[in-house]
Amino acid sequence: MHPDPARRPARTLRAAALLLLALPLRLGAQAVNTDRGGLALAGYDAVAYHEDHRAVPGDTGLIVRHEGATYRFSSAAHRDAFQADPAKFLPAYGGYCAYGVSRGYKVKVDPEAFTVVDGRLYLNYDKGVQGRWLKDIPGYVAKADANWPGLKDQPRR
Repeated sequence: MHPDPARRPARTLRAAALLLLALPLRLGAQAVNTDRGGLALAGYDAVAYHEDHRAVPGDTGLIVRHEGATYRFSSAAHRDAFQADPAKFLPAYGGYCAYGVSRGYKVKVDPEAFTVVDGRLYLNYDKGVQGRWLKDIPGYVAKADANWPGLKDQPRR
């Protein structure tokens, strides 16, 4: 018994709708803030923020790939420290602007607008936004922590 040809379009539409519901369409969505080539932190050394207390550009020859992103380091010691414990050095909120996440959106950052608080690296859109962030870090962290699960897989602005 062959299916009724008149019912094929309806079945095809139902199948397509189910497929669309089953597959999240998150074009451009990234949990980690990278450039088009997959470079995180604009090439800055994630460990230097913690160890040197400053933003230090990484070396193109000292890299680690972690969860789909490429991280650069200014020294082999920093690279090795990151490899030993990436979670210790990864920026909060995938490297997106912490203030932006606290406000409910993901935006790019200036890697030199950063703060390390209680061992956690927070990046900001620019120095002006960083100034706002510094006025109430605990409050913004609480809001960003609450917002991040819902934003993590959303596209950035």
